[in-house]
Amino acid sequence: MSNKQEIAIIGGGSWATALVKMLSNNIDCIGWWMRDPEQIAHIQSTGFNPKYLNAVELDPGKLDLSSEISTIINKYDILILAVPSAFLKQAFAGLSRESLKNKLVFSAIKGIVPENNTIIGEFLHNQYDLEFNDIGVITGPCHAEEVALEKLSYLTVACQDESKAEIVASKLSCDYINVRISDDIFGTEYAAVLKNIMAVANGICIGLGYGDNFQAVLISNGIKEIKRFVDSVHPISRDIKSSAYLGDLLVTAYSRFSRNRTFGNLIGGGSSVEGAQEKMNMIAEGYYAVKCVSEVNKKYNVDMPITDTVYDILYNNASPEAAMKNLANIMW
Repeated sequence: MSNKQEIAIIGGGSWATALVKMLSNNIDCIGWWMRDPEQIAHIQSTGFNPKYLNAVELDPGKLDLSSEISTIINKYDILILAVPSAFLKQAFAGLSRESLKNKLVFSAIKGIVPENNTIIGEFLHNQYDLEFNDIGVITGPCHAEEVALEKLSYLTVACQDESKAEIVASKLSCDYINVRISDDIFGTEYAAVLKNIMAVANGICIGLGYGDNFQAVLISNGIKEIKRFVDSVHPISRDIKSSAYLGDLLVTAYSRFSRNRTFGNLIGGGSSVEGAQEKMNMIAEGYYAVKCVSEVNKKYNVDMPITDTVYDILYNNASPEAAMKNLANIMW
């Protein structure tokens, strides 16, 4: 990595747009890859993303936009990935194993690559020979919609080399964004994946008519399930009650902006999986995550009743009402 510390965003959705907005407070030139040339042209001419967070005014003069991913990757030292995990391999199609050499790559994806059943950091290490010291994670608790409104928000930036986490944290920090750093790249990334599953479960409960009391029990059990899993996968000392873990779970489970909660709500309200996906114009990472985590857990055999219940509903066509009633009987 050179000393230029140039940063590029990979992805064109809500979270990518929010990250660009944050970086614009501190950087005069931001690389930005998205697939759609028409979307790029609209941003260049108007300063607004026509598809996502379209009320956010961007400065086209600060944006180096391209629909050629190799062009952006070749030009920038620090890459922040913000594409849905299910489409990461497609976005990287054609890139050689050498493409990310000497790059610092941070994942803001909060998902698992379904073809490999690996978190993004492991995917980058295995497929592109990136050292773990050159891989980072950006997690919440933070929703793109509140960034757009400049509501006070919090981010966690994790990297095993904390000096590199500090570089990215300093570029994201601004009046309405507080950033903390961590060295727990595995725990923060797995927790960010698992909280989406818990949010889908909570949404299903809301759709079924369960109230606040039950949701409190569900989410308190959810953080314990997350702790059991991350401690099994990467057993280090961590405070699961800190904002990077518990805080991220709470905002995703309860916020009206949560796409995973919304997806679950539709399922609990009677929509099929396909019907719920059609009603949303954004990806609910929890749908893909629950299948991947279930596969990964075959190795660890962690007790995960909430994850198992969501999997049965989404992939085994289990009745949401019957599955949640069974879960309710075993939780406390």
